[in-house]
Amino acid sequence: MTNRPTVGASGGAATGAPPRPFPLLRHSLTLAKRSLIKTARTPEALIDVTLQPVIFLVIFVYIFGGAIAGSTTEYLQFLLPGILAQTIATGAIAIGVNLNTDLEKGIFDRFRSLPIARSAPLIGAVLGDVVRYVIVTITTLATGYVMGFRIHGGILAAVAGCLLAVLFALSLSWVSVFVGMKVRTSGAVQGIMFLIIMPLSFASSALVPTSTLPGWMQGFVNVNPLTHLVNAMRGLFDGTPVGSSVWWTLAWCVGLVVVFLPLAMRAYRRKV
Repeated sequence: MTNRPTVGASGGAATGAPPRPFPLLRHSLTLAKRSLIKTARTPEALIDVTLQPVIFLVIFVYIFGGAIAGSTTEYLQFLLPGILAQTIATGAIAIGVNLNTDLEKGIFDRFRSLPIARSAPLIGAVLGDVVRYVIVTITTLATGYVMGFRIHGGILAAVAGCLLAVLFALSLSWVSVFVGMKVRTSGAVQGIMFLIIMPLSFASSALVPTSTLPGWMQGFVNVNPLTHLVNAMRGLFDGTPVGSSVWWTLAWCVGLVVVFLPLAMRAYRRKV
């Protein structure tokens, strides 16, 4: 009778075959691929990162541009980084909704029966969302270019601004993941995240200069992470000084991950 080798948690056989390296990374990338396949089969799920920035740019530029900046061209140059930050932050809501839906369907029970790291499904889902954030960045810049937006800070600075936006979105995703693990329905996830994102989006420098806002509001706007992100992107796109905005944005990214990644993992372990 032939004995079959058993498979260990690291993916290698128990008969002496060396385990494959970095199992958490491999498992996370595999589950990220699953997330991408799921997105490809439901392209309507990309509406928020494809049509939304186009609609926002057209509406805000041509309705409010003349009143706020005196011309649509000048307002477009000011507004586009704000719309990109606003849309990329709103796009982070989807991951919490999707993970909560997976919990309701029992998919995570299947993951728990597999020889993979417990944290791999969450990390894989976040990594898979990179494509969504790249799409919203390309869509926003392409639409802005057609409307007359131009980058004056050079290609490297523009790429740095885009990467900063994607990094911030990935960090903010852990807030959505945490909410998705804590509440009972996907509708509740969407409602709670909108209550968080909308004040951050509008009480910032995304749509109007901070100096035009009431004094009592400026205190919040000046510490708003989206304000730091928008100011950093404006400086990088326009070739103007960014001050400490880039460093503040990076600090917010680190802070969001340090706080909400462990909270999300803890809530996930309790849930499954």
